Amino acid sequence: MGDEVRSNGNVSQSSGNSDDQSHATVIDIYSLSNYYFGSKEVIPFKDETLADRVQRMKSNYAAHGLRTCVQAVILVELFKHPHLLLLQVRNSIFKLPGGRLRLGESGRWTDHHTSNRKDIDGLRRKLSRKLSADESGDGIGWEVGECLGMWWKPDFETLVYPYLPPNVKCPKECTKLFLVRLPNSRKFIVPKNLKLLAVPLCQIHENHKTYGPIISGVPQLLSKFSFNIIES
Repeated sequence: MGDEVRSNGNVSQSSGNSDDQSHATVIDIYSLSNYYFGSKEVIPFKDETLADRVQRMKSNYAAHGLRTCVQAVILVELFKHPHLLLLQVRNSIFKLPGGRLRLGESGRWTDHHTSNRKDIDGLRRKLSRKLSADESGDGIGWEVGECLGMWWKPDFETLVYPYLPPNVKCPKECTKLFLVRLPNSRKFIVPKNLKLLAVPLCQIHENHKTYGPIISGVPQLLSKFSFNIIES
């Protein structure tokens, strides 16, 4: 399905940025061929079972409370169709670039203004660690935009919700998705034990079995935007 193209009326093409379109509702997308991809040393992962992970989450929550995850929605163009950049772990698990924030790196989940500012700084650090040559981001900043959506874990199991259930007063984890706009060129330097893939939105849409509820819901979160495909 990698070469399938679906416009659904919200894809346009141009040879440059359109001045008459609002930056807030238009996403400029550049060709995958504009970007350089290299590799760097592996990032160690915890080799644990689901039971081990649940126990670790319980211990962390007891000590530190709610944990926040931040993830990036990054788009490129291939075959005139928007593709989402995903990281693949162990050739089976798909993840959006990002990860859990450090303790104290996120604000209180009830204070959205302060929380978003800290979350954005944390996401930039995560992107530099996983997609750049070093922590500094190879001298190029990340343009982190609006928060597209939030997902909640009411308990320590794997089930997540795109809303906070009304009977849950103490959520265990919050995952926030942010739109990250790419420049017309950039270097992606990825750890050797990860794969960076460009997956078409039409393949991701509602494909819960392969990508899980968060990633498969990204096309719906992007439906309010128009895609402006920039030809090289």
